[in-house]
Amino acid sequence: MSQPLTEADIIFPHLSNTPNLSSTLSSLRRSTLSTHNRLTSIISDSNFVTTVASAYDLPLVANERCGSWYIPPSQKSGSVYFKSTDGHMGEWSFSLRRLNLQLLDVVGKWGGAVVVDSTRRGKSMPDALSKTTPIWCCVMNRAIFGEEKKQETSLFTPPQAVSESEHAQMEKRIDGFVRQFLEICKPNIPDLRSKLQKPLRPIWITQKSSLPESPPSFPDFHPIVLCTASRRVHGAEASESGYIQGAADDHEAWSHGLTSPLFWKHKDALITTSEEDAPALIKKLISSEKASNAIATLINPTTQIYISPSSNIELKTFDTVIGATPTPFSPDEIKRAGVRNYLHLPCQPGKLGSRDLRTQLPRLIPFISSLSYEVGKILLCCPTGKDLSVGTALALLCLYANDTGVLDTGTPAPGKRDREGVY
Repeated sequence: MSQPLTEADIIFPHLSNTPNLSSTLSSLRRSTLSTHNRLTSIISDSNFVTTVASAYDLPLVANERCGSWYIPPSQKSGSVYFKSTDGHMGEWSFSLRRLNLQLLDVVGKWGGAVVVDSTRRGKSMPDALSKTTPIWCCVMNRAIFGEEKKQETSLFTPPQAVSESEHAQMEKRIDGFVRQFLEICKPNIPDLRSKLQKPLRPIWITQKSSLPESPPSFPDFHPIVLCTASRRVHGAEASESGYIQGAADDHEAWSHGLTSPLFWKHKDALITTSEEDAPALIKKLISSEKASNAIATLINPTTQIYISPSSNIELKTFDTVIGATPTPFSPDEIKRAGVRNYLHLPCQPGKLGSRDLRTQLPRLIPFISSLSYEVGKILLCCPTGKDLSVGTALALLCLYANDTGVLDTGTPAPGKRDREGVY
């Protein structure tokens, strides 16, 4: 005969049979931050981004890596890499490794640009847009225009995100950043000046901003519209009906390997797929994408350096292969392709890979020096073909190429390049 229920059985069931509050909240948070909710939030924010571009009649530029998720590929005019860490309180910096001079090409062609980024819950805009990019604009203005437009080369920051005290501290560092840029990078100022008719000035746009009814003109400066894609969420995500602020941030943690180009290519299928089936669909899309052969891109003005993704690349047309990848090509694969020289630089995928690359790059010099014959066509590859391989190419060019792109693979001439700066 069963024992009668006690008060403890009714009111205080054993915790092993009933989830505690913490685990319940964690489960709710995971369901709110689902892949489906992230992708629908990205599409919603993307609609705002394209509206901003239309309002100012300016091209869209992604601040990588988050920004590309919010821009349809057909409307993306370029990429930049302004890091939020260069704008953190007390750590304000002008990166000599991420000069972002390609943004000046976009500005020179269109008169300005809309730079897109986002940030997670708790902030109205990322430090990359409120501080790092304004510092860059100010440094560019002072380096390019000097005394010519002194009154128009002040530092501009958003008062709602940067206090007067912080602004003043940032301002004190600008002239030092300008000196470093001019002395270490030795930029071609006349060439940069030919791209800008007037100084750059940042303008900040969030989803709370009022947009112009018709594209405004800016006679005194080139506008750099700094667009925070996501709207600010003040409460928990669960109170937002599935909307996630900064949904694209740190995509390695939630995307199951999905990339922004693949997302935009298959967004309708992804959005209509259930959360349970999403990982399988993403895996299928990635496999299908990898099945097509990668195409190597020649780095101009050289005639022998190429970069490409490491998956499905035809190796047999190359004499020398340098791979910044998590795992090396197999010896059999290298032998079958007839590759004469192979160097594997072990690098993790994602953010950690750039740190690994800096420790691996010094191996380039003994590798190149050990080659007893012509290096021939050189392939530099990484998982994406867009980041670690580009860094490897830059190091190789700095160490061994002349100004016309001709390689001399002998011992790098002392003083020819600042090799410490390369790494």
